[in-house]
Amino acid sequence: MDVFIGLMLLVLGSYTVKTLDERQRIDLLSAKLRPYQLEQLMADLLDGYLRAMDEKDTDRSASVWQELSAIEARLSDQMQAFATDVSGMWGEKVRVSRLPVSVPLVTRLFPALGFDLRPLLQLHAQAMAAALRNEDGLSRRDQAFRISAELLLFQHSCHWYCRSLTMASARLVARHRTAYAQVIESVSPETRLAYLKLIGH
Repeated sequence: MDVFIGLMLLVLGSYTVKTLDERQRIDLLSAKLRPYQLEQLMADLLDGYLRAMDEKDTDRSASVWQELSAIEARLSDQMQAFATDVSGMWGEKVRVSRLPVSVPLVTRLFPALGFDLRPLLQLHAQAMAAALRNEDGLSRRDQAFRISAELLLFQHSCHWYCRSLTMASARLVARHRTAYAQVIESVSPETRLAYLKLIGH
């Protein structure tokens, strides 16, 4: 009985610490995100892409794409400003665990099991800017597809930091019906190589 009680207390304590750690991460990232409209701009852009691609009238389609260009530019600027803002955070607070599930304080006790969020956010901002430059000469539809993938990977990184790799990947499927591996394959080759290097895969 004493062993059972001890195990229950250990599990409860671990869960409490994990919840507090996640809460701190969510609060920290939310505070950094608050000055920006990243989530709303992303939603507007992804919805707009679907409208533009479904539009049959050529003139109307061109008008929608033009409106989306303004949103893309605003979003890119805000992603860069956000990444710059986060770059000033204390290193220990921006470690992301490579473990598939959330383990309390693992990145503080074992830093080698994690990676730094700051260069990852810089990569996402640079990837968005590169996608807008469209140096590969993609069609507008293919460019929109690549930008969508870059944005979903950015969102995944934020959720990964707050929760865990498994939870971020599950949320990606639940909200966008897209697998993590599919998103990685859909970003630019440059983003993919740099991303996998940064996360240590």
